[in-house]
Amino acid sequence: MQDLALQAAGVLAIFVAIVHGAIAELQVFPKARVEPQRTRTLLRAVWQLSTVAWIGIGLLLMAAPSLGSQTARHWVVAVAVAVYGFAAIGNAVATRGRHVGWFLMSCVIALALIGL
Repeated sequence: MQDLALQAAGVLAIFVAIVHGAIAELQVFPKARVEPQRTRTLLRAVWQLSTVAWIGIGLLLMAAPSLGSQTARHWVVAVAVAVYGFAAIGNAVATRGRHVGWFLMSCVIALALIGL
């Protein structure tokens, strides 16, 4: 059961990350007016680098059951909880709770903790 919870957390984490990246490219950046262009490029890179990092965390969550180390499993969960926790709080505060992102990230956290 714990292994399944970690794998579900990983799948959900990857889903959230992909949606995060798609929203940026389809809704945020086409409407954003940021000058100079170099700053706009930097903001886009930072946004998409977080997408890549979240995908990496999702892959680690999915792989954690097969690592064969309880210590590694704990560290993977700890990093996932820290990263997704910070993102969930930031999303909830920035959108005043009106965006589903904070809830989905909280679900990743809950599943990861169940898998601990």
